[in-house]
Amino acid sequence: MSHNIPDRVKRRVEDILSRYPRREAALLPVLSALQEERGFLSHSDEEWAADTLGIPPAKVREVVTFYSLFRRKPAGRHHLQVCTNVSCALNGADGLLSHLRKKLGIAEGETSADGRFSLSSVECLGHCDEAPCLMVNDEHYGRLDRRALDELLEKLE
Repeated sequence: MSHNIPDRVKRRVEDILSRYPRREAALLPVLSALQEERGFLSHSDEEWAADTLGIPPAKVREVVTFYSLFRRKPAGRHHLQVCTNVSCALNGADGLLSHLRKKLGIAEGETSADGRFSLSSVECLGHCDEAPCLMVNDEHYGRLDRRALDELLEKLE
């Protein structure tokens, strides 16, 4: 099967693999490298990763569908990931998520029609001391309330 993986990504994956004693141990960084290329992981990307690492395609699919950091379809230009774990939930994450649903007109797992925003709820972002928090793409924002969230959205627009 032909996989459309650019040579620069293949070289990066080979570099990643050189740091692991067992190829399959490099699954997460290999998937990250593939996703960085397109912004999501296609079925073909998953198959290529399985072939490259010598693992069953089902194992790759399990990992891709388990971790919220991997996407199976393109995300909007601004991917908002709201933490809903205990610390964030106790400090208002549900209200922020509800506010975003209404303001953006999308639910978790959806992308706005104009492609500007995607919304996800995630189990933990690792910033419990700044609850409630979210990430926009790779940027972290903490200690949010509706006013701060609205200001952030205005900056993104």
